[in-house]
Amino acid sequence: MKKIFLENLGLKVASILLSIFLWIFVTSRGLSEISLDIPLEFKNVPAGLELVHQSAKVVSLSIKGQERLIEDIRSADIRVYVDLGKAKKGEGVYYLNKDNVKHPHIVNVINITPSYVKVLLDETVTKTVLVKPVAIGTPESGFYVKAIEVIPKTVVIEGVRSEVKKIYNLKTEPIDITGFNETFSHKVKLDISGVNVRTKTDEVKIRVIIAGGKK
Repeated sequence: MKKIFLENLGLKVASILLSIFLWIFVTSRGLSEISLDIPLEFKNVPAGLELVHQSAKVVSLSIKGQERLIEDIRSADIRVYVDLGKAKKGEGVYYLNKDNVKHPHIVNVINITPSYVKVLLDETVTKTVLVKPVAIGTPESGFYVKAIEVIPKTVVIEGVRSEVKKIYNLKTEPIDITGFNETFSHKVKLDISGVNVRTKTDEVKIRVIIAGGKK
């Protein structure tokens, strides 16, 4: 038996190596590799915490698959998640690997850049602030604005502690009083542009009291 096995050993080894080479050649034929930029998503943010900052908002993925199939893959077909279920207040480092990627089974993830992301979480807090009405323009000649009332006078804002503590009032969107000669009421939205907070109150009622005669 041993003699039979050793006969033409070199030829047998060469045949095995050739078979392996042909298998690799056939299976790799038609494979293609592309790179896609995918928005980084976060899930399971713990209650009472909010995402303040992240070191990366987009990750670059290198994926590989059959050329005829991979050419139809788009960024929208792939999602990259970071699970913050066990996160705590402060900065944390989360490494990215294939387990963070949800992708069609016809492709393989070859590389992820960056390989990790730093995430800063802060407490969610609420605060009551004053509403500051904003009026532009001037009433009709001979009339003036005696007072501007706003209902409600205060609203509750919500957001991360570092942002909420900076805010002492919220302005309304401007209301134009040009040409008015009598008291009127109008609903306006709160202006929260430029501030990273939320409020359950979308709009307030403004009453502009206009009086006749000179001020």
